[in-house]
Amino acid sequence: MPASRTDSSPADHGRIEDVDVATEMQGSFLEYAYSVIYSRALPDARDGLKPVQRRILFQMADMGLRPDRGHVKSARVVGEVMGKLHPHGDAAIYDALVRLAQSFSLRVPLVDGHGNFGSLDDGPAAPRYTEARLAPPALALTENLDEDVVDFVPNYDGQFQQPEVLPAAFPNLLVNGASGIAVGMATNMAPHNLVEVVSAAVHLLDHPEATLEELMEFVPGPDLPSGGIIVGLDGIKDAYANGRGTFRTRAKVSIEPLGPRRTGLIVTELPYLVGPERIIEKIKDAVGAKKLQGIADVTDLTDRHKGLRLVIGIKTGFDPQAVLEHLYRLTPLEDSFGINNVALVDGQPQTLGLKDMLSVYLDHRLRVVTRRSEYRLARRRERLHLVEGLLIAILDIDEVIQVIRASDDGEQARGRLMQVFDLSQPQAEYILELRLRRLTKFSRIELEAERDSLQAEIAHLEELLASDTLLRAQVARELEAAADTYGTPRRTLLLNGGPVAPRSRAAAAVADLQIADAPCRVFLSTTGRMARAELTAEAPGGGIVAPTRRAKHDAVRSAVDTTTRGDLGAVTSAGRLVRFTPVDLPSVPGNSVQLAAGTKADQYLGLSADEHVVAIVPLEGAVPLAVGTAQGIVKRVSAAEIGTKHDIEIISLKSGDRVVGAAPAADGDELVFIASDAQLLRFDAGSVRPQGRAAGGMAGIRLSEGARVVSFQVVGAAEFDAVVVTVAGATGAIAGTDAGTAKVSPFSEFPAKGRATGGVRAQRFLKGEDALALAWVGTGPRAVAADGAARTLPAEGAKRDASGMPLDGVIASVGTGIR
Repeated sequence: MPASRTDSSPADHGRIEDVDVATEMQGSFLEYAYSVIYSRALPDARDGLKPVQRRILFQMADMGLRPDRGHVKSARVVGEVMGKLHPHGDAAIYDALVRLAQSFSLRVPLVDGHGNFGSLDDGPAAPRYTEARLAPPALALTENLDEDVVDFVPNYDGQFQQPEVLPAAFPNLLVNGASGIAVGMATNMAPHNLVEVVSAAVHLLDHPEATLEELMEFVPGPDLPSGGIIVGLDGIKDAYANGRGTFRTRAKVSIEPLGPRRTGLIVTELPYLVGPERIIEKIKDAVGAKKLQGIADVTDLTDRHKGLRLVIGIKTGFDPQAVLEHLYRLTPLEDSFGINNVALVDGQPQTLGLKDMLSVYLDHRLRVVTRRSEYRLARRRERLHLVEGLLIAILDIDEVIQVIRASDDGEQARGRLMQVFDLSQPQAEYILELRLRRLTKFSRIELEAERDSLQAEIAHLEELLASDTLLRAQVARELEAAADTYGTPRRTLLLNGGPVAPRSRAAAAVADLQIADAPCRVFLSTTGRMARAELTAEAPGGGIVAPTRRAKHDAVRSAVDTTTRGDLGAVTSAGRLVRFTPVDLPSVPGNSVQLAAGTKADQYLGLSADEHVVAIVPLEGAVPLAVGTAQGIVKRVSAAEIGTKHDIEIISLKSGDRVVGAAPAADGDELVFIASDAQLLRFDAGSVRPQGRAAGGMAGIRLSEGARVVSFQVVGAAEFDAVVVTVAGATGAIAGTDAGTAKVSPFSEFPAKGRATGGVRAQRFLKGEDALALAWVGTGPRAVAADGAARTLPAEGAKRDASGMPLDGVIASVGTGIR
C-alpha cells in the first residue's frame, strides 16, 4: 500500500512523495541484512576476524599496547575503538575484547587480559575493572602493517584509516574458529591446533593439488581449548569436505578411589564451552527426576592453579562405568558441535571446506609477502639512490661546498649540484640537508658498507619477486616460524568410534547401573593389595585362571570365595575386624588375574598409618576364627561372637603386642607359630577353645627372651603337601641390603607339640645370622620383593633343621600363588 513521505530538504519543503511500503521495507531490510553480514557477524576468510575484532587488534597495536608494555584499562581500549573505528556501542566492543582474551574460547588467545574476564559459567567484570594488552600471537596478525601489505579504508566518518584485513602470519580462521549469527545465515567454526594447521598449509603450498585425505593427515580434527575427547570422525570429514558436519565431544573422566570404600568419577576436561556449573545443574535435575541413580554427591574443586576438577561420588554397589555412560547420555558431559564454515571470500559469504579455507588464506599470505617485498624493494632502491649520491658528494666534498657557497639560495644550489655532479633532485636535496659530522672518513666507510648491503638486499628481493617457488618457500618459512613460536601440543583426544547410542527406557533402570551380585574371589596380596576377580568358566570348576607368567604383587596372603555383594572381614594388626563388601574393590580379569591392579587395602579400609591388614576372612559359616600375635598369644573366636557390627575388637591385645596372622580354623586343623629365633610350633586347633570378643586369648608358643612371632598360620587337615619357607638374616643389617639365606622344607617333617611349648628348630643359622626375617607355611609358595617383583626361592626338600641357601635378592614377603 502506498504511504506518504515528507522531504525535509529546504528546496523541496512541503513536498509529499508517495512510496510503496513493501518496496521500502524490502530495501531497508536488505540494507540491514547486508550490514549485519558484512560488517558484524561473519569473519573474513583471510585473517579469520570479524570487523570489530580486527578493529580492536589494530587500535591496540596503534596504541602501543604490546606484550612488553603495561596493561591499560579495558574501558580505554573500548573508548578508542568506539570513537575512531567502530560506532556500534561499547557493549559489543567489550564482549569481543573479552572473547579475544578467554583461553577457554580461543585456542590461541590474542589479548592478554588482567582481571576477571569471566568463565564458562560467569560473565566478566565491567571494563572499568579489567585491563588488557596484546598477547604475543596478536603481533603476528598485525605485523608489517606499515609496509603497505594490505589496503586501508576510511573509518565510518572518514577521519581515520583502518586496514581492510590484517596480514595474519598464521591461519587464524582455522586456529581460533568463529561463531556468529547473521541474517539468513550463521557460522560456527571449531578451533584447531596451530602446529597441525601450519603443517597442512605448508604441504598445500608445496603440493597445490593435494587431496583432502592428504591434508587430514596433518589436520586430523579440531583441537578444542578445553581439551576433552572427540568421538567419531565421520562428521569432521564431512565438514572438511563441504563445510558442514557434526561431531560429538566428551569430557575426560577417570574412575578413582575417593577414600575408604568410596569410588568417584573425576572430570578434568569438559566439552567445548561447557562449564562445570551447567554439568552440576543437569546432574541434579536428572537425579531429581529419577532418570539417573547411583550418584552420591557432586563437588566442584576447580581452581586457577590446578584447573578443572569435578568430583562425582558414586554410591556403593553401582558400577562407575555404567553410571558414566548414563551421564554421557543425560548431561552435557557428552555434547555435539555443529560445524558450519561460512566466511567472507572476496566480499561474498561462502561455505568452505578445509582445503578452501587453507587456499584462501595462502593466497592472501602470498599477496601480503609480495606487497611487503615490493615495498621493501622500493624503499631500498630509494635509499641506495641517496647513498650513491652521498658517496659522490663525499668523494669531491670540497667542490660540493664551493658550489653551495657560490649559490644565492637553496633552489640555485640544488640545481647547480644536479648539473655539476649529474645528481637527481632527491640526491641533491639529501646532500643539501647533510650534517657536517657525516663528512668524516668513517662515514664514507659506513656508506660503502650500507651500499653493498642494500645492493645484496635488492638482489634478494628481486629474485624473490621473480620466482613463485621462492615466494612460496618464504611464506612457508614464516608459517613454520609462527608455529614454532606460538604452537602448543594437541589437547583434544580423537577417537574414531561412534558416540554413546541413546538407550531405551528399560535400559535406564537401576539394575543396569548396579554391579551384579556374581560369584567372585577376593585376594589380599602379601604386599597389601586387594582385588576381586570374577569366577570364570574358562577355569576348571569355574574358578580362576592364574597368569601365565609371574607378575608383580602376585603372592597371595588370603583368598576368599564370596559374591560381589557378600560380607567379608579384614583382620588388622590392631586386633580389629572391619566388615566390608567387595563390590567397590577393583575388578581384575578372572582369566588372567594380576594383583598389581588392586588397591592398597589399608587405604581402602581407611586404616591409620600404624595399622595394616593381616588377613581377609569369610563371615559366613560356623568355623571359628583363629588369631595369633607377635607375643605368642593365640585365640579362637566363634562366628556367633563376630555378629553383624561393622567394626569390632576380636582380641584384647597387651601393650606392644600386635596381630601377625588370622584365618578360619576348625577342629582338626593345625595352628602354626614360627618365631624369630627359628622355633616352629604346630598343634591342633581343637586345643584352643573359642572365646568371646573381649578375651585376651591364651598362650600359643613359649618364646625365648627377645624372640617374637614372625608367622602365624592355619594349615588344613587336607594340606598334605604344605611346605615351610624360612628366610634368615642378621638383625643389625640395614633393611633391604642383606638378602640372607632361605630354605623350603616339607611341613610333615616338623613334629606336632603341645600348645604353649617351645616347638622345634626350623632353620640352622649360619655365621652372621641371628634371626628369621620372615616365615610362611602353605602350598605353592611365591616370594616377592618390597616393590612386588617376583623372587626365586631355593628348591623344596631341605631338612627341617638345615641351614638356608644364599638368595640372589632380598625377599620382603612370601605367600601362595593365585589359584
